[in-house]
Amino acid sequence: MRRRCFSPAGMLIAGAILCLVASTAPAPALSAGRTTFSVSSFGAAGNGIADDSEALVKAWKFACRIPRSTVLLPSGHRFLISPVTLQGPCNTRLTLQIDGDVLAPPGMGYWPKARRPLQWLNFKWLDGFTIQGTGTVDGQSTLLRSVSPANVSQHWYISGVKPTLIRFYSSFNVSVRNIRITNSPQCHLKFDSSGGIKVKNITISSPGDSLNTDGIHLQNTRDVDIRSSSIGCGDDCISIQTGCSNVHMKNINCNPGHGISLGGLGKDNSLACVSDVFAEHINVENALYGVRIKTWQGGKGTVRNVTFSNVRVANVATPIAIDQFYCDAGGGGARCGNRSDAVGITGVAYRRVAGTYTYQPVRLACSDARPCTGVSMADVRLSPASAAGAGGLRQPLCWKSYGEAMGMIEPTGIACLQRSNGFVMPLTKPFNYTC
Repeated sequence: MRRRCFSPAGMLIAGAILCLVASTAPAPALSAGRTTFSVSSFGAAGNGIADDSEALVKAWKFACRIPRSTVLLPSGHRFLISPVTLQGPCNTRLTLQIDGDVLAPPGMGYWPKARRPLQWLNFKWLDGFTIQGTGTVDGQSTLLRSVSPANVSQHWYISGVKPTLIRFYSSFNVSVRNIRITNSPQCHLKFDSSGGIKVKNITISSPGDSLNTDGIHLQNTRDVDIRSSSIGCGDDCISIQTGCSNVHMKNINCNPGHGISLGGLGKDNSLACVSDVFAEHINVENALYGVRIKTWQGGKGTVRNVTFSNVRVANVATPIAIDQFYCDAGGGGARCGNRSDAVGITGVAYRRVAGTYTYQPVRLACSDARPCTGVSMADVRLSPASAAGAGGLRQPLCWKSYGEAMGMIEPTGIACLQRSNGFVMPLTKPFNYTC
């Protein structure tokens, strides 16, 4: 029988749940009104060799029951964790405190045989949850270079299984702050079907030649605030997909990567809706793009009310880009084909964008059937970098893009936007699908 706790007067005390936990688990630490469960107390070795995922799950289950509790991965240790799902619902204000190093397994032997998940640390159905700490979450993807020839076939990279490192699904009022995330096989930090997201002061790093390693990936997620963070990866530093709205980004460093991207949207003739995206004080260096919107031909829906302001670029191939002919299929455009429909793009502002480019300062390639409208540029100053790309420099392109340029514009060719007025209006097809 479980032990109950009573006060001297014989009344069941409010903290009885703590007594119930204490009878079946190591005694938690109490500090500043919080209850802390260290994974070390649940059998974690913390040596980077033994699998500590069972200890993490046990600590999580106990902490999940108690308001204002913390699961602690203490500093000075390396915790090897197999793919795991940590889910709610949990009591309010649960925290995962990562002060040590958390390591993903590089070998496929750690992964379930029946099904191989596409995420490593998977968080589901949480509300009021925080990840924070001084530690590092390491996907160990770069270990491929040190894997022996005899074992290389067992590595995730060769097998084709490339998991997302940290993924949130259907979670709300989530904060991720201060930690370092590195060497992901694919996306580093993903939010799916979630809301009320705050990301602050995190560092993401992977080699610039690591494929599909987006830094932060958002889909079907609203009310997002990402700020004061540094991201370096082999794909989009921040990727914003369909179903996202009210996304704010501020004080972001992207180096290297593919910049800040909306899309690709509308793949396989799907409906894509993105609105109210604001990026300010963005620094992009050594990147393929600076700020970009990309949509597939044949898609439906709209991208509207997007603002990029105070953007600094250095050695960026194309600092400003809209591409409504996006295609990443093998074989290029021949594999994608031409479609008449397109995701509509309206109300996009570029304010105070400055720096150097290595290929083309501006490329606005919009759809003939659904041109871009309401595009504005103010104080955009871009100059060639000292070393241009191997293919040489290209002139700015504005194709079926309507709007206006104002203030200081360099080079002057950037002011190639077509004006929408009573005499010249974009010819657009009626929208059959609304967001």
